[in-house]
Amino acid sequence: MRLPALFSVPGDALAGTAAAGAPPNARTLLAIGSSLCLYGAGMALNDWADREVDAVERPHRPLPSGRIRPAAALTAACALTGAGLALAARAGRPALAVAAPLAVTVWAYDLTLKHTTAGPVAMGAARGLDLLLGAAATTGRTRRALPSAALLGTHTLAVTAVSRQEARSGSPLTPLAALATTALLTRLVTHRLASPPKGGREAAAHVLPGLPPARPRGREPGRQPVAHLTTALAAAYAATTARPYVHAALNPSPPLTQRAVGAGIRATIPLQATLTARSRSTATALLIAALAPLGARFGKKVSVT
Repeated sequence: MRLPALFSVPGDALAGTAAAGAPPNARTLLAIGSSLCLYGAGMALNDWADREVDAVERPHRPLPSGRIRPAAALTAACALTGAGLALAARAGRPALAVAAPLAVTVWAYDLTLKHTTAGPVAMGAARGLDLLLGAAATTGRTRRALPSAALLGTHTLAVTAVSRQEARSGSPLTPLAALATTALLTRLVTHRLASPPKGGREAAAHVLPGLPPARPRGREPGRQPVAHLTTALAAAYAATTARPYVHAALNPSPPLTQRAVGAGIRATIPLQATLTARSRSTATALLIAALAPLGARFGKKVSVT
């Protein structure tokens, strides 16, 4: 299990909670715990499923190098999956109703879908479900969090598509497509923050249904700080991936592609923070953003990919 990647997990539940219009509570913490367990299970199962391929392409990894036994990796994946589902059940039936298909998606991706055209879609769906898990655990409802889940899932889909070229040189079109996706998502989460169309909240809702649009000037005292924070976090999201994606497009070699994938995973955190700030949960957005430097610090010791 790769520790730096785990820092990208708590923001899913927190962003989902913010999108649902509720403050975090004890059930949100249970959702975070469930997410961490299921994410860890996915990483262990991924290495177990890829152990024969890794023995050829990346023999330094824990299983092919002999540092971890395959049976231990599979046992960890099963135990963490059970723990994740148990924590979700403790948060309530709505949370379990989301965690169960999330666990199925994780296992299906690692065992079957990873090397098919459906792989990136499955991974994007898993990240989106993880965000919905926070909303379901905290409020019992997920409808308002669906747009945020779609945006986060789209980012994950793009990163996963790039990751399929990690071990061998590939096409420059894939990182270029991921770069275009980043630009589109940045545009969507910041569009018309400062001046929504006439007609108030309802007229602005067409921009990104489910995400609360900024109100007209003078109607909400904290509107400008929220807009500024959202824009700053969105800029951080775009900046995290821009250069690595460009480098991978210019030279789609395994080392540069791996850097692009790592940047895409790290960029998940500022995107989560942006979605949370857009939902007017400023303190929670700043908390999520604070996880980014921690992930980067540990990423210097352990590869995030």
